[in-house]
Amino acid sequence: MAVGAVGPGSSPVPASELWRILSRGCTWVKQATNQIVMNCADIDIITASYAPEGDEEIHATGFNYQNEDEKVTLSFPSTLQKGTGTLKIDFVGELNDKMKGFYRSKYTTPSGETRYAAVTQFEATDARRAFPCWDEPAIKATFDISLVVPKDRVALSNMNVIDRKPYPDDENLVEVKFAQTPIMSTYLVAFVVGEYDFVETRSLDGVLVRVYTPVSKAEQGKFALEVAAKTLPFYKDYFSVPYPLPKIDLIAIADFAAGAMENWGLVTYRETALLIDPKNSCSSSRQWVALVVGHELAHQWFGNLVTMEWWTHLWLNEGFASWIEYLCVDHCFPEYDIWTQFVSADYTRAQELDALDNSHPIEVSVGHPSEVDEIFDAISYSKGASVIRMLHDYIGDEDFRKGMNLYLTKFQQKNAATEDLWESLEKASGKPIAAVMNTWTKQMGFPLIYVEAEQQEEDKVLKLVQKKFCASGPYTGEDCPLWMIPISICTSDDPTCAKMQVLMDKSELTVVLKDVKPDQWVKLNLGTVGFYRTKYSPDMLESLIPAIKDLTLPPVDRLGLQNDLFSLARAGIISTVEVLKVMEAFVNEPNYTVWSDLSCNLGILSTLLSHTDFYEEIQVFVKDVFSPIGERLGWDPKPGEGHLDALLRGLVLGKLGKAGHKATLEEARRRFKDHVEGKHILSADLRSPVYVTVLKHGDSTTLDTMLKLHKQADMQEEKNRIERVLGAISQPELVQKVLTFALSEEVRPQDTVSVIGGVAGGSKQGRKAAWKFVKDNWEELYNRYQGGFLISRLIKLSVDGFANDKMAAEVKAFFESHPAPSAERTVQQCCENILLNAAWLKRDAESIHQYLLQRKALPAMV
Repeated sequence: MAVGAVGPGSSPVPASELWRILSRGCTWVKQATNQIVMNCADIDIITASYAPEGDEEIHATGFNYQNEDEKVTLSFPSTLQKGTGTLKIDFVGELNDKMKGFYRSKYTTPSGETRYAAVTQFEATDARRAFPCWDEPAIKATFDISLVVPKDRVALSNMNVIDRKPYPDDENLVEVKFAQTPIMSTYLVAFVVGEYDFVETRSLDGVLVRVYTPVSKAEQGKFALEVAAKTLPFYKDYFSVPYPLPKIDLIAIADFAAGAMENWGLVTYRETALLIDPKNSCSSSRQWVALVVGHELAHQWFGNLVTMEWWTHLWLNEGFASWIEYLCVDHCFPEYDIWTQFVSADYTRAQELDALDNSHPIEVSVGHPSEVDEIFDAISYSKGASVIRMLHDYIGDEDFRKGMNLYLTKFQQKNAATEDLWESLEKASGKPIAAVMNTWTKQMGFPLIYVEAEQQEEDKVLKLVQKKFCASGPYTGEDCPLWMIPISICTSDDPTCAKMQVLMDKSELTVVLKDVKPDQWVKLNLGTVGFYRTKYSPDMLESLIPAIKDLTLPPVDRLGLQNDLFSLARAGIISTVEVLKVMEAFVNEPNYTVWSDLSCNLGILSTLLSHTDFYEEIQVFVKDVFSPIGERLGWDPKPGEGHLDALLRGLVLGKLGKAGHKATLEEARRRFKDHVEGKHILSADLRSPVYVTVLKHGDSTTLDTMLKLHKQADMQEEKNRIERVLGAISQPELVQKVLTFALSEEVRPQDTVSVIGGVAGGSKQGRKAAWKFVKDNWEELYNRYQGGFLISRLIKLSVDGFANDKMAAEVKAFFESHPAPSAERTVQQCCENILLNAAWLKRDAESIHQYLLQRKALPAMV
């Protein structure tokens, strides 16, 4: 298919600029017809014709648009006979501001002038907004793209430029012609026209790699360039399949809804997912960029070379890339301890969502485009990645790689379904992959394993029972679903090595652990790899607590144990007080990720208890748990510290500052003052904790100073850093000011969501104000994000923290009268979460209060 775009002649682009395209494609008529039906949205066709090979052109006489289905029917005066021919369409479209299709992205030049770039975002179903096409992943074609653009602009597409010549009708324009693409899906086509600088290198295997940055910021592309140049050979080696294109470009786009998009050969990113300033970027940003680059480049093989048959198999693309991005970062940056972070970032996040009644299976049937948008969620990405991690562990790396190579070789430039991957992995490993994995991808949810131990002379006998884990409490249904679960068991004899591995394929299982003494502890799910939770008998749990305190249990297992307990308490299977007691055992904890997960769970508990009159008591608990590690770390990096120490310091100081820890608050205020006055600029890693602390305990002057810093910031990362913490301010009139700011021109459209979310998560008052703001401005917000996943994120961030039945009913009623089809499931999940919070509060608030009071009284009693 050939696509030629005539771009706007003037620049900067006027807001409603129309563009015109001539699209010409080789078409195969399978059976005689006088109509052609194609996908088409927001496009006006001027003329269309079909020329059978070697015959005369037949002009279409009618265009019937089915807007609801995003289709157009071209009617012809005579029958188009079976065979090949050329379909030619001349049409006009709008360069929209919806961050999808072919759209305009606003940026500011170094001299302060506002201009626009023209960029594309086609996944899942928006290529049809740029040109009429058969916009389905299985209908692949080659693309010959030419762009007519202002001569002082950079023009990029999937392939390399093969010709650039003046445009005959206008001396200010040039025509840029790109090489033909391989056979590929429409959602991976891309073109960008704008002003950019770049840095470049060649990977070890000779691929030209470029990172395009805003003008004068080429330096900030160097880190991503280094990661990309290391990543391409890593994947080539891992899959034993070379990267199939001559070049790859990574480009930072100002207005961009997702984190990044894997267009073949031209990967688009939010600025914050690609640009790193050596002086002003924090450690977590470097890590984020490394992961996102690893994720998108994995798609060049897994998704682009081999594409899912239909959106039902989206998880194959996203789950796999979300897993292998960690493998890649672990290869490039072993010091990140990234696999432990995976458990906190992906595994536990997926379990939280998948425990709901309103979750969905990994493989979900998809019809209308709005249903596609709905499955770009933690189930497709994070649960998908988690079950692939479990599968990789079950098969072993060597056979897994063999299977991957079989799969990619067999289906390259074609489409595949989940079953095709299982078949290749089964062939390579000889294990019952399909039987095991179908229990994880075709049914929603995951198991809770109840475990009891009995000592029989020199052996320990374990009785395991699997039941579906439900966020609402013990499973009570008739027919409990079953999973085939790879179980690993370790003991205190060697906490890092499995004493036994077994596939649990029925509801109950008894295993005998030979030569395990009575005083030895036993733990399931070594490495927190199996996608299940564990409920130990009281004495088994009791024996594991010292292993947390003395750190003999590895970090990822300490994290998993704590997270399981917290979730069991949320579900009402154990009491929250039990978990608080276990949390106090983490007093010697050195590991960043373990603290990160603890912090997250205490944050959830704090939000819940903000609905009570003893919120301050839980803040005292937070200060008690975090102050010893805060004192050990101090404010300034020590010689020999690395990436994880920087992350831990930021986390701990932010937690203590928000909780009102006196010494932390005073030091944060002092450092903030020096920073603002230019006496001593805060290191990037300390900015978030300092900003959030001074805002949480600040006034209108603090907020004004922060907004001034935002305006002065040249880097998007710094603007985002400030936007995310503004909601910490607590005075009602200042909260309103922040919400108004969220919709102002000062905030990029994709970042409004995190400002509103920050307000909702900042305080009880903020939560109410943010929800009211979303309702009052719903029309504008919905119009802005029209069905993309940002609308789902906005809803979740705004209402998830409520905790009474009345609010659940209010949220439900609002979205019944203001439907958001692509966020329908999110709304159901949020209402379910609100009801679960209400039940949790009702069940445990009093006992938590009593426990916190007893703790307070304890030193006085001694």
